[in-house]
Amino acid sequence: MGVINGKDFIDRINLLKTEIWYDGKRIEGRISEHPAFKGLLQTKSSLFALQNDRNLKGEMTFLSPETKDPIGLSYLQPKTKDDLKKRRKMMEHWAKYTGGMMGRSPDYMNTALMSLASSSSLLKGKENCFPENILSLYERAMNQDLTFTHTLVTPQVNRSQCYFEVSKEPISARVIDRNEKGIIIKGARLLATQGGVTDEVLVYSAPVIMDPDEAFAFSIPSDTKGLKFICRESFVGGESIFNHPLSSRFEEMDSIIVFDNVLVPWDRVFIYDNIEASRDFMLKNSFQHNAFHQVLTRQIVKTEFVLGLAELLVETINVGEYQHIQEKLSEIIIGLETMKALLEKAENDAQLDDWGYMRPSLIPLQTASLIFPKIYPRFSEIIQLIGASGMIALPTEKDFQSDIRTDLNQYLQGATKSAEDRVKIFRLAWDLTMSSFGTRQTQYERYFFGDPIRLSSTLYKTYPKHEHVKLICDFLKLKEK
Repeated sequence: MGVINGKDFIDRINLLKTEIWYDGKRIEGRISEHPAFKGLLQTKSSLFALQNDRNLKGEMTFLSPETKDPIGLSYLQPKTKDDLKKRRKMMEHWAKYTGGMMGRSPDYMNTALMSLASSSSLLKGKENCFPENILSLYERAMNQDLTFTHTLVTPQVNRSQCYFEVSKEPISARVIDRNEKGIIIKGARLLATQGGVTDEVLVYSAPVIMDPDEAFAFSIPSDTKGLKFICRESFVGGESIFNHPLSSRFEEMDSIIVFDNVLVPWDRVFIYDNIEASRDFMLKNSFQHNAFHQVLTRQIVKTEFVLGLAELLVETINVGEYQHIQEKLSEIIIGLETMKALLEKAENDAQLDDWGYMRPSLIPLQTASLIFPKIYPRFSEIIQLIGASGMIALPTEKDFQSDIRTDLNQYLQGATKSAEDRVKIFRLAWDLTMSSFGTRQTQYERYFFGDPIRLSSTLYKTYPKHEHVKLICDFLKLKEK
């Protein structure tokens, strides 16, 4: 079958019997019609439609060697640098459609699954490991164009370094039993973005685990019996694109996943009861290389979106002659060009791994993943500073359809824009930086790949520093010990 269209995607998600809880009630009926999910699912539907666009199909898909069906390019296992660039071009198309606002567009999890499959040989011969199940899922996902969420974060009960869970009932999801049918999981996991509105949920352990009962990886359908998604409050401000240009279309729900004695069939299990294999697989597979590559591609598009909006604000109220404004816009430009240079270096320095797949260079990608969480909040602040008090008192779409439109046209016009267009621009700036949707975006980018301190520590420990130390030792003619 290969790539699906937008209608097929919506129909498939509506047919699931997923247990989703929102605002104290279990959601019944068609999930695509629920106000908290309607905009998100319509946007994802449009992304699938792009894969079938005649003018883009060559840049969005590749032909399956086995079935000759078109497959989404985000599933492509790259074997050359050109393959990396093809994947990036496809990801750019989806990112530009959302302005880079959708952190879990389908290509992110497609990339994750492709990476696990490409590195599945790491698990061959290991106790309680089933690499063939990863490959089976990868093939099924490609051929059916499945969508995924994922979860690896444990509940934040006690984050001290010496904490060990001693609760009678599991808090963090863990294996509580094994039988002829599979493993039984009980407990909870955070933080599943788009949880409940994807075909499947991919579950795996973080590299730092001490308990073999928490060392597992698997994927199961979202409507598996005993699986429950508990949603946060929605940040959709309303259906009006005029009033809420971003949240009405790109709000991604986050959820807690509760496993209430969930049976994971053996043919769905990748790893269980093996701490070493679980840890080594997550550290040595190509997930980081390829996921960072996808995320950096999206973040560059998002920065271009921010720059375009910032410049449009400047033009609308005619403040471009001020040097402090020019300096602020230059900050965004510097960030953009830095990220683009790191992406290019990651692709140029890519190398084949032990299984013949091309991995983008990790160090520039790690560097970018540490830069963006610092500069994105500043970008948000710059938008706020340029908009100033103009970001506060903003009329709505209905105001422009009322008897006060004449007043609005007179008093809210911009130097280069009509009142209505000026308000549209400022409402976009508000939704990006000051609404609940916008502030979630900032927090989301801060912690996209986890704790920045730990990420910095990893970069320090893995960076090849010896040659630089040797240069100084040679310069000072120091004697080796």
